[in-house]
Amino acid sequence: MIQRTYNTRFRLSNSILFSFFVFFCSVSHLSSTSSFAAAATTTNNDKTCTDPTCKMSKPTPSQLVKLPTSEVVELLSGIYEHSAWVAETLVKSSPLFTDNMTKDGTITVSQLAQAMKEIVDGATEEAKLKLLQLHPDLGVKAATLKTLTKESQEEQGKAGLQTMTPEQLTKFTALNDQYKTTFGFPFILAVRNASKETILAALSGRVNRPQHSEFQTAIDQVHKIAWMRLLSKLDCSTDSEGYLTVHVLDTANGIPAANMKITLTKLSPTVEDLGTFVTNHDGRLDVGPALEGAGRRARLGSDSLDMEVGVYEWNFYAGDYFASQGTYANGTPFLDTIPIRFGIDNPDDHYHVPLLVSPWSFSTYRGS
Repeated sequence: MIQRTYNTRFRLSNSILFSFFVFFCSVSHLSSTSSFAAAATTTNNDKTCTDPTCKMSKPTPSQLVKLPTSEVVELLSGIYEHSAWVAETLVKSSPLFTDNMTKDGTITVSQLAQAMKEIVDGATEEAKLKLLQLHPDLGVKAATLKTLTKESQEEQGKAGLQTMTPEQLTKFTALNDQYKTTFGFPFILAVRNASKETILAALSGRVNRPQHSEFQTAIDQVHKIAWMRLLSKLDCSTDSEGYLTVHVLDTANGIPAANMKITLTKLSPTVEDLGTFVTNHDGRLDVGPALEGAGRRARLGSDSLDMEVGVYEWNFYAGDYFASQGTYANGTPFLDTIPIRFGIDNPDDHYHVPLLVSPWSFSTYRGS
């Protein structure tokens, strides 16, 4: 697309000198006079991206650190509410932006988030208090929504705060007023994936906490909000290093659960059946990780399915497995197919889902 534009200019100008000048500008597009719009038209294979859903409309973390400072600040200024100073400090002092060796390598969204988090955590108590005070009240009236940042409008809209029942609204208003009077800053909760019931429960539980504990909890919630906003601003699929594994143990017989059928489904942001697997002699998958980030796949040359942020579900066919083992179970099995629904929040992390199972019980946790 860029080359076609330059060729058009060449034909219009009919000047070799002008063509050379334009070519020079194209290879120097990372200078202060360039913009990401040009860089974002190519894929990882330097092919033009014409699909309107192309993720390259957002920079990858590795591309972000190579952009002009002004563009980085503009893109990241809303990550922390009304606090562009965090992004400004990031580009001025973080090695991710100041170290040329770092900028030539692969950067992950986790590294960016950690760098921004450290800037906030290293700020004065007064600066952190001001950051908290700049956050809007949850459940503001619809007419007031337009005064919020775009990110806050989207987050509050998804939480359904405007659909509280009269009883819920009365309770929320009383608790919210008490909270602000007690702590001197608004109640803050990462509401992007929270329901109004979750918000009410959190407010009820936090309103009577000690000042110092609640101050830190509020800062932690600000970091969580910033993390989710950062994920929405960047294309995190290209450089991601995360992966998903599973392990099934038969606690009734004290052995790995070999030859158990399991299925994996993605439930959000889109619904998709990702595959059917069978555990090996060790209760794991022969294919290795069921899902892997694109960066890890490229580095290792693997062909696993893509791992993205979202909600997933394993289904373990425990009833069939125990029947194959001759393990006693009821005529109507107490446990037959066991669904484990879980969320992947960080595309750079390892998510391990162990299942310890018998015909009458099971347990799981996030392993390592």
